[in-house]
Amino acid sequence: MKKILTVVLLFSLITLFISGCGAKQTSQSQTQDTSKITIKVGATPVPHAQILNVVKPILAKEGINLEIVEFTDYVQPNLKLAEKELDANYFQHIPYLEDFSKEHNLNLTYIAKVHIEPMGIYSQKIKNLSELKEGATIAIPNDATNGGRALLLLQSAGIIKLKPDAGIKATVNDIVENPKKIKISELEAATLPRVLSDVDAAVINTNYALEAGLVPTKDALFIESANSPYVNVLVVRKGDESRPELKKLAEALNSPEVKKFIEDNYKGAVVPAF
Repeated sequence: MKKILTVVLLFSLITLFISGCGAKQTSQSQTQDTSKITIKVGATPVPHAQILNVVKPILAKEGINLEIVEFTDYVQPNLKLAEKELDANYFQHIPYLEDFSKEHNLNLTYIAKVHIEPMGIYSQKIKNLSELKEGATIAIPNDATNGGRALLLLQSAGIIKLKPDAGIKATVNDIVENPKKIKISELEAATLPRVLSDVDAAVINTNYALEAGLVPTKDALFIESANSPYVNVLVVRKGDESRPELKKLAEALNSPEVKKFIEDNYKGAVVPAF
């Protein structure tokens, strides 16, 4: 009887020990899970979200979980960042960031330059810009910075001429020469690929062109120089520039892996800026 009691007691002690070890391991596992930092970054689907997906495993090795929140417009990502619903965003170039921040009184800044998306002129009705007829309609983005950028591109293509001091914030009122009496239709940037069949041509941002299945280097009748000042950047709230996890994100976006991905996948439609 004593032997039986001894065996039972030993079995109980072993069970308690194993259970204790299991609980300790579970506790450690839970601690590891909760200690992993998550950052939420807003981005437009193409190419920004695609590029962010490349850095996910890089950040995971640093103990950072990257959550990508996709947007299809140029307004909400900045507003959500300012409202602290995002930790950063990646979808815009510097002139747009500066103009939007000033207009909406937002304290935003950028911590990394990542890539350039050359803007292009597209058409389903003509094969060459020389075929544009008098009175033709060309659609451009209706926001201040992209609209000015589009007008500068039309000037580079020889379609219009702007006032010498018009600069990046040029408007249709700055057009001083328009030999073919081209009508400029200002529309929301995201809608431009959808109205392409309704106009003679449209100046479209590369991310929206890519989403619509257009290949800028092949389908654009005229394309912006790769030396464009419109560099797409990683944006954060002022005061967050030194957050370690955001600095790691900036480093990852300027990594050799990202550079190779951009060069291999976009064939000149998206150009690394680092």
